[in-house]
Amino acid sequence: MKKAFLSLLAFVLFALGQVSAAQVDTVEVNSAVMKKNLKVVVVRPAGYNSGKEFPVVYLLHGYSGNHANWITKAPGIQQAADHYNMIIVCPDGGFSSWYWDSPVDPQSQFETYVSKELVSYVDKNYKTIKDRKGRGITGLSMGGHGALYLALKHQDVYGTAGSMSGGVDIRPFPNNWDMAKRLGSYAEQPERWEKNTVINMLHLLTPNSLSLIIDCGTEDFFYGVNENLHKQLEYRKIPHDYISRPGAHNWPYWENAVQHQLLFMNTYFSKK
Repeated sequence: MKKAFLSLLAFVLFALGQVSAAQVDTVEVNSAVMKKNLKVVVVRPAGYNSGKEFPVVYLLHGYSGNHANWITKAPGIQQAADHYNMIIVCPDGGFSSWYWDSPVDPQSQFETYVSKELVSYVDKNYKTIKDRKGRGITGLSMGGHGALYLALKHQDVYGTAGSMSGGVDIRPFPNNWDMAKRLGSYAEQPERWEKNTVINMLHLLTPNSLSLIIDCGTEDFFYGVNENLHKQLEYRKIPHDYISRPGAHNWPYWENAVQHQLLFMNTYFSKK
């Protein structure tokens, strides 16, 4: 009898755990501008069926990644979605899009896709706060560049933005990560590189227009450009959180960093 009771109790606790856990959807979203469907992971918090509207964080992957990276390599985001009662959306940003609308490749129009088509889809199909005050965007590496790039260009869409180990100045790396395939070579198209690198876009900001958090490890090859971005933001008196700590360009670092990013964004949402 005791064994049967313990088995029943274990089953009930398991069932309750399943009910209270975040739900993970994998959906396909059509991009009219690129004429193709792209997979997206959507993490819904346990309280999703309560009937309220939820803030959304768009979480971008890095170079050579895909929509499933965050949910498989940093599964703690599911617990964060529950804890902060937020929706987390992980789009597929292509192998090497850098989240630009490429002037070279019509199949790489990821600025329009993420900030217009995907946001519209999520707002239509999920219970979201349909306002910049309820939207954040962050990402790692290529996605860190992408998150700041998109937020700076679309401050009407996002209220808070972050970057983890982001390539926030692309110019020191003219031959890396297929960027020349998206913009043309730096030697032949220097104006495109100058215009589409985050560190040169800070003039678009006014103080307090975006709530910003930037994080990079001291052993990261992007550490220098992140330090420069931090100094430029300080010089312009743009409020931001800047985290610099030991760490390299790898998943153990990002699994930790994303928790700081989501906490920061939850604090922003809670004040609105």
